[in-house]
Amino acid sequence: MKKITKAVIPVAGFGTRFLPFTKAMPKEMLPIIDKPTIQYIVEEAVKSGITDILFVTAAHSNKRSIEDHFDTNLELEMLLEKKGKEDFLKEIKELSSLANIQYIRQKEAKGLGDAILCSKTFVGSDSFAVLLGDDVVVGDVPAIGQLIKAYETKESSIMGVQEVKKEDVNKYGIVSLDNCEGNLEKMNDFVEKPNANDAPSNKAVLGRYILTPTIFEYLKTQKEGTGNEIQLTDAVKRMMGKEDVYAFAFEGKRYDIGDKLGFLKATVDFALQREGLKEDFRKFLETKI
Repeated sequence: MKKITKAVIPVAGFGTRFLPFTKAMPKEMLPIIDKPTIQYIVEEAVKSGITDILFVTAAHSNKRSIEDHFDTNLELEMLLEKKGKEDFLKEIKELSSLANIQYIRQKEAKGLGDAILCSKTFVGSDSFAVLLGDDVVVGDVPAIGQLIKAYETKESSIMGVQEVKKEDVNKYGIVSLDNCEGNLEKMNDFVEKPNANDAPSNKAVLGRYILTPTIFEYLKTQKEGTGNEIQLTDAVKRMMGKEDVYAFAFEGKRYDIGDKLGFLKATVDFALQREGLKEDFRKFLETKI
């Protein structure tokens, strides 16, 4: 079995919930303290054995800063070296060599399914990982790494899930499973944003996937769905009619960075864990609460 070494990270959205910041800057560059959100996503992939990453960007120009962030900046490196700032220099050099990173533009805003379809040439005949840039997951083992390990036992597509509150199931795609008690279970159905009474479980698909290359067969013929977009969930449901698809309940604390409250929670939690910052920050918070 060939190891999964490729990952696709769609970053084509406008990020309207963070306007006016996202008028000129992508939401994926929102900083959690001093590191942009997208860097946490890339580092998760690299720690999981990913060597090749494709960013699916958009035709609108504000995504250029993502490319610049992961590119070499010789002028900055020379400045840091001249000023003797070796720690920063080391960090900047490592950033530009994290992985083999490529970019492709999604020509039209046609949804997540279409963004994944744009990666077909990059992926080829390999199974691959998908990480959504809105979700930062913190844990002892990287979330996508947990899915990769689960894939090695099934060699099938796997959706990363976590339990959500019953009153929140209408915000997510919810899976129906053979048995809701294990970490890795075969999926029977995939219901998009059901009401609480109709939800088949409280396990929601949350921004991490392993997909086999057969997904492209379904994406190529997938009709537009919700929002007049090509929905990945619709293609996965069709794929389930022909092959097994599994849900894996990954461990780790997830932050929804696409939500303002989620972004603030991540900033506070990360600051309270940062050496050299946490004690003063905690004292500051105590004056406010």
